[in-house]
Amino acid sequence: MDLTIVVPTFNEGPNVVELLRRIGDAVDDRMIEVVFVDDSTDDTPAIIERAAKTADFPVRLVHRDEPVAGLGGAVVEGIRTANSSWCLVMDGDLQHPPEDIPRLLARADRGDVDIVVASRYIAGGDSKGLADATRTTVSRASTLLTKAMFPRKLGECSDPMTGFFLVDRDTIDIDALRPRGFKILLEILARRHMRVAEVPFAFAPRYAGSSKATFTQGIRFLTQLLMLRFGRMSAFALVGGVGAIANLVIMWGLIRLGMDYLPASIIASEITIIGNFLLLEYLVFSDMRSESGSMTHRFVKSFAFNNAEAIIRIPVLWVLVENAHIPSVIAAGLTLIAAFVVRFVFHALVVYAPKSQRVPAVLEAAPERARAAEY
Repeated sequence: MDLTIVVPTFNEGPNVVELLRRIGDAVDDRMIEVVFVDDSTDDTPAIIERAAKTADFPVRLVHRDEPVAGLGGAVVEGIRTANSSWCLVMDGDLQHPPEDIPRLLARADRGDVDIVVASRYIAGGDSKGLADATRTTVSRASTLLTKAMFPRKLGECSDPMTGFFLVDRDTIDIDALRPRGFKILLEILARRHMRVAEVPFAFAPRYAGSSKATFTQGIRFLTQLLMLRFGRMSAFALVGGVGAIANLVIMWGLIRLGMDYLPASIIASEITIIGNFLLLEYLVFSDMRSESGSMTHRFVKSFAFNNAEAIIRIPVLWVLVENAHIPSVIAAGLTLIAAFVVRFVFHALVVYAPKSQRVPAVLEAAPERARAAEY
């Protein structure tokens, strides 16, 4: 097998047949396989199964009933199951033209690189397939921010946000990857220094369907970026900062409505405790959830601790306002900052601590996490 093409899909059924046809036309001189890692909620798996029966090369389907880590997690799953050391990753919507695959392979064939990136931002490439000027601007700004945070590891890569690349699986530590959402190439490049080459490509319009990019994916990207650069504590700080601002805004609004600052502070705290927990679940500690018990148990521990902390913090707030004569909102901000480190340590070591007694069960269940079928 010369090449494994990994295609993560989520409700991309209308694109499957055309994608396979164009892949076959583009690389008919190579021994290839295509692995669809599918998280769909529609009939995409059935479409892939039918198309696989008529393809001129092996097509495999890995359907994840319980998707983990979004598109990036799907890519990692596909690379794990690949039968070739060289894995090409591309989207299933044909915005990554299959006709460019031979150029990536030709560059890899020189034998002096670990990864070949299809770039929109070097001579000969363009990003016109992005939906509008806003997405183009966001893409450019995100690329600049990312390169600024990893100037060495991304020094040879003009487009670390692309999802179209060819990588030698033997040069990456798959177990070290912690994918979060869309940007798996960033995850790979930021974890280890790699020899990178680029070829230009024109980002095409979608063949069918609608974009999966959302505001939530943007938040996940920022979280991923912070965790790669500064570690989990920085992402916790981001969530804590959002919660602190929300806390202060809610408290301020209630005071403006005539409520006393103490009950206003209590109500604001309860609302933000719940909101922060959800953000921690899906952004900061998402990779630790499967080994740390049920979500209900995590919520109970988090909610109880944060309320116990609030029971201590509220009297401190009262002392700062009544005795130190600090404005109530400023005093609340100071107490929230003081509580940050204690909250982080508790959540990392208690709320999301792995359940050692669950390890055998997890290991036994691991092969069942994804159903793989070959056609």
